[in-house]
Amino acid sequence: MIDLYSAATPNGHKVSIALEEMGLPYTLHVLDLQQNTQKEDWFLAINPNGRIPAIVDRALDNFAVFESGAILLYLAEKTGLLMPADVKGRSLVTQWLMFQMGGIGPMMGQANVFYRYFPEKIQPAIDRYQGESRRLFKVLDRQLAQHEYLAGDYSIADIANWAWVRTHHWSGVSTEALPHLQRWIEAIRQRPAVQAGLLQPPSARDLTRDDDAAERFAVAARSMVEMGQSNKDVAP
Repeated sequence: MIDLYSAATPNGHKVSIALEEMGLPYTLHVLDLQQNTQKEDWFLAINPNGRIPAIVDRALDNFAVFESGAILLYLAEKTGLLMPADVKGRSLVTQWLMFQMGGIGPMMGQANVFYRYFPEKIQPAIDRYQGESRRLFKVLDRQLAQHEYLAGDYSIADIANWAWVRTHHWSGVSTEALPHLQRWIEAIRQRPAVQAGLLQPPSARDLTRDDDAAERFAVAARSMVEMGQSNKDVAP
């Protein structure tokens, strides 16, 4: 049994989607980020960095794993699922996982901060992070023009990137004229395990269709950013 400590963010949903895809039993513990629950001593013993998500594998002497990418790799190695067995295939998946960890996530996270959360609109910063996010989307689109999924077969690399890219409206980044990326977004969205994972806990994916709800979320997120939360912790 896995204990998942998470919240409704892209990084949190990476792990819940993977657990659903792998069919692993888990217990969800939702942390209240606005109350700084993730900074309490009991959680810092699980993740010294005080961020979600984190897991505890009860079957392995309550072994704790933090950092969403590390969790995905751990679960793939534990189950032998969503990761090729051969060296080349594993490397390809890892490369696209690192692409998300080092590029898509940080750039979209900063776009969220400057586009949605800062009370003062600093346009050069908004342009910078939205532009870089869009550039990375084009990289994905080129790869997906030649492959159904990022590293060949559906893998943890697709889960990691999709969990962020699906929130592009919130970041103010368009997928227009990126047909292969659009095809991939919709194909993954239709997977039953993905839909189930987005409910652990429920996603705020429809915020951009409700101006009032979007503003309420942005105000709450703004206070979290001001308290020093990572932009990765407050994306819907």
